[in-house]
Amino acid sequence: MEKRILGLDPGLAILGFGVINCKKNEAKIQDTTVQMVDFGVISTPANAEMGQRLCTLFDDLHTLMEELQPDLVAIEKLFFYRMSSTILVAQARGVIMLALAQRRLPYVEFTPAQIKLALTGYGNAEKYEVQEAVARELNLEDIPKPDDASDALAVALTAWFQV
Repeated sequence: MEKRILGLDPGLAILGFGVINCKKNEAKIQDTTVQMVDFGVISTPANAEMGQRLCTLFDDLHTLMEELQPDLVAIEKLFFYRMSSTILVAQARGVIMLALAQRRLPYVEFTPAQIKLALTGYGNAEKYEVQEAVARELNLEDIPKPDDASDALAVALTAWFQV
């Protein structure tokens, strides 16, 4: 079984993405491979009007999905910490959900604690521990930067571990 998973770390200013290819040999449970395909961010300028920022996210996300052709999308669930930030992230998530629905792409969602648990074995792990786990799982020499892209790869890996 082969799968291409697109991980997304939602945000209005910065939306992180990470794409992995996964291959599992059904005959041999331990015969699995995972490879990083691409990672990065979609950014919107803070001085642009809200509608334009959402359009940028929508258009760039469609372009990304067209280029990368994921089989599954994994999204970090909304985390409530400051109401003003939460509303902005929720608006970005709405754009993401619309883009996925238009392309009829299946998706899964994970809380930050679920992602930390899947990658480190500890649901309250520190951010750097998750980043180190991402680099280790993908056989990367360095932790992917920026943090939003590394977080998106962590979401994609969590989906792979759950499949």
